[in-house]
Amino acid sequence: MIHHVWGLFTHPDQEWRQIRGEEESIGHMYLTHTLILAAIPVISAYIGTTQVGWVIGDREPVMLTHGSALWMTAMSYLSMLLGVAVMGGFIHWMARTYDATPSLARCVAFATYTATPLFLGGLAALYPHMWLGMLVGTAAISYTVYLLYVGLPTFMNIPSEEGFMFSSSILAVGLVVLVAIMAFTVVLWGIGIGPEYTS
Repeated sequence: MIHHVWGLFTHPDQEWRQIRGEEESIGHMYLTHTLILAAIPVISAYIGTTQVGWVIGDREPVMLTHGSALWMTAMSYLSMLLGVAVMGGFIHWMARTYDATPSLARCVAFATYTATPLFLGGLAALYPHMWLGMLVGTAAISYTVYLLYVGLPTFMNIPSEEGFMFSSSILAVGLVVLVAIMAFTVVLWGIGIGPEYTS
């Protein structure tokens, strides 16, 4: 797992070719990569929101209660795991349009590896400062999009022109999934299952 993470940042083209040659089960992918990396942002956010807090103006730091942060951490973790599965399923379904025949497990692997910068960028949540979050978040999203557009043609073994269209479709669906998760969060907050702050 770690060598692929390092390779995606140092030589992505070569790493995508190596990943393409591997065949992993969905369970193995989740156990060795997805479950571990998805824990980075949620654990960081739990620590940041309960131990550090965020400052608004000259006020004291605002922090969440441990119970509230734990609940939000669990929901965020499940959302990320589900999001990877949904994206892998969409990639598998869409691949037929481009005459590619990857297995569902390989599509979930592609979704997981593509999301790696987002997972690692979650370390910024240890210090929940707005500007740090925006800076790291922008960099993580940018590199994730780069990995998607560079990696898809190689991983699916399709021409780069088709890869561009395929990648754009995946990006659009990813944004829809993100908005759906945010909307679900708003609904939960609306029925009273929201954050609780320390006094």
